[in-house]
Amino acid sequence: MGNTEKATHVRSSQLRARASGKAGPILLRREMIAFVPACGLALLWIGPEAMVLLGFTAILVGWMTRPLPIPPEDEDDDRDPATGLPEKEAAVEAFADILEEARERMRPSACLVLGIDSVDQLLRQLHRDEFDLLLRRMGERLGAQLRAGDQVARWDGAEFAVLLKPTPRLNLEGMIQLCGRLQDALAEPYSISAREVTLSAYVGFRLLRRSDLEAREPFDANLLLAEAEAAARDAHRIGPGAIRAFSQSAGGAKTVGHSLARDCGDSLEAGHITAFFCPQISTDTGEICGIEVKPRWLHRECGMLDESQILPAIEAAGLIERFSEVLLFETFGALREFDRRGEAVGPASLLLPIPQLDNPKLIERLAWECDRFSIAPERLSFVLPQASVARLAEDLVDHNLRALRRLGCRIELAGFGTGPISADTMRKLAPERLRIDRPFIAGIDHNAENQKLVAAIASMAENLRMTTLAEGVASIAEHAMLGQLGCSAVQGPAIAPPMPPEDFHDWAERHRAKLEATPRLDLRKG
Repeated sequence: MGNTEKATHVRSSQLRARASGKAGPILLRREMIAFVPACGLALLWIGPEAMVLLGFTAILVGWMTRPLPIPPEDEDDDRDPATGLPEKEAAVEAFADILEEARERMRPSACLVLGIDSVDQLLRQLHRDEFDLLLRRMGERLGAQLRAGDQVARWDGAEFAVLLKPTPRLNLEGMIQLCGRLQDALAEPYSISAREVTLSAYVGFRLLRRSDLEAREPFDANLLLAEAEAAARDAHRIGPGAIRAFSQSAGGAKTVGHSLARDCGDSLEAGHITAFFCPQISTDTGEICGIEVKPRWLHRECGMLDESQILPAIEAAGLIERFSEVLLFETFGALREFDRRGEAVGPASLLLPIPQLDNPKLIERLAWECDRFSIAPERLSFVLPQASVARLAEDLVDHNLRALRRLGCRIELAGFGTGPISADTMRKLAPERLRIDRPFIAGIDHNAENQKLVAAIASMAENLRMTTLAEGVASIAEHAMLGQLGCSAVQGPAIAPPMPPEDFHDWAERHRAKLEATPRLDLRKG
């Protein structure tokens, strides 16, 4: 009998023993038949004593090798059969216990939900048993990265939940670093059936801060895990390897349909959505003091689209991360080309979309791109939309804005005067420049009310050591009046429309030539 056949027979005996709840037979087994002729030969050649001794040996061997019953499985054990980890319901109960401990000890805690980015592709590549083995290995790696007392559980599909025990020094920065470590651990290659398998993972987390623990309302473990899951869904939608923290304002957001959304992905990769550059002119000298990056999309059916049409479609398609990467790459490329030509254009202003404020990897990626292109962070000025002001109290938004300033980037506040903003908010933001919206600029050469408003804004900005930029200047008369009212810089159709880089170079040369040809008053005496 071969080893495989023996194993099969033993297994069948064990199954019969399990069904009966008793141990299997001792002598009445096929593998014990070899002792029958041996006992006969011992009686024939040696005598009865040898036969009795061999018989006792057979009984001893049979008893030692008898099939033992398999202990019945615990039907109440909420373990996932593929990974051996607790399942969803058990995870919720475990997190409820953690929350109770966190409240008693007044120590922060958190829960995370992680998942495989390209799970459909892996399911096509691997057999189901192989995929289960991959999930088991992932669970083991996650557990190896955690502390004693932290827990890993199987969540829905190819997702895992990580439950962190209460700890006194758990904060947003630590959570971001932990998410990065977990992603790095999961990204290491796996050997599955003699094949190398690699993957990336998205992460969403819900941080329970000390201030949350001071609230009197009881915590719902189900709700907090659902919020971590919502953050994970947002991360998965944004792109591979994304990390997202749950925020109250973005937690319930849904991706809405948009007629252009289906074309965004192909157009981004094909280079149809590109960066145009709009010059900003100093009202004191007339020289170029900055540029603003404006996205433009040459659509095959709709023609040239501007940012008001592009941004809603990009957000609906869930491609804001990729869109920002494309604009940043083209901006760095243009700045490097300006340096090569010896053209001084000042800092580049880029819109910082609200979803990007939730990206824990924003600063890391930005620093890497600056180093890659050898561009100083001081040459980037990020424009915050007025709608982002309401989210400054959120930890991750505040963390990213502080990190931007530490990196050296400038911050501009768009739409100043169009919405409520407190003095404390201005102090926290500490923008270098206020952008005055078009409604305050329109007809300012003859509109006394707009003149008073703009003069007040310019005076306040000067007292706070900020500069001002008037957007959408449509006439030379508006330009002249804004200079008289103390506005630092202007941009708009009266100066130049947004242009691709090659057209911008030609326009800049003509503008400098015009400045050089303009007569200047010599105010020197004598």
